[in-house]
Amino acid sequence: QVQLVESGGGSVQPGGSLKLSCAASGRSFAVNNMAWFRQNPGKEREFVAWISWSGASTTYTDSVKGRFTISKDNAKNTAYLQMNSLKPEDTAVYYCAFYHSGDSRYISSYDYWGQGTQVTVSS
Repeated sequence: QVQLVESGGGSVQPGGSLKLSCAASGRSFAVNNMAWFRQNPGKEREFVAWISWSGASTTYTDSVKGRFTISKDNAKNTAYLQMNSLKPEDTAVYYCAFYHSGDSRYISSYDYWGQGTQVTVSS
């Protein structure tokens, strides 16, 4: 059974940092591309960042470039999202996902999702 479990969310002031983790099981983590998405109530889930299976390639949505860093540790079956210089507009539930095929920006390209972790940025 494939399972993704996010952790590391919480509340932080603007300008602060958080590091999210995504622990994977039930699939060969080392050969899978992965991504982070985020969602607010009443809004569509939006792409945040993507990483290739080896970690050699990454892509980011424009609003987080230079502030967020996606990485993965294949030995630990874990992906990460380091978030720095957080802004109130980064507030959302963050999800990790296993990439299947297609355009990496679209949720239809992913076949397994975690349950999400809440990130709140507020003063």
